[in-house]
Amino acid sequence: MSEANDVNAPNRPDIDIPSALEPAEIDRLTDDIVAALKSVYDPEIPADIYELGLVYRVDVDDARNVAIDMTLTAPGCPVAGEMPGWVENAVAAVPGVQSAKVNMVFDPPWDQSRMSDEARVALDMW
Repeated sequence: MSEANDVNAPNRPDIDIPSALEPAEIDRLTDDIVAALKSVYDPEIPADIYELGLVYRVDVDDARNVAIDMTLTAPGCPVAGEMPGWVENAVAAVPGVQSAKVNMVFDPPWDQSRMSDEARVALDMW
């Protein structure tokens, strides 16, 4: 099972990919989108947005357009205006993805319980 499908991970977003795709393609697309999300870091925190649990939902439609609901560690984050573009560019570069759009949400508010163990180790937050 890929890490993206680990239902026990607190940072795991809701990922919805059309079932019309072949199972192997769904797995590849899921893994590649997660890898793209993991390539984006908050410049003030040494952990990626996926491990921090900032990504709440990833929805891929039949045309392979990706919609992402994500948040920030705080609404006043200095990169709030830039980070959505970083995420859109990273996910749009995944082979097979037609486009990517980020929707910033603040409900539910992010808290440290959403972080993965990997992020907790990186931030020394045990």
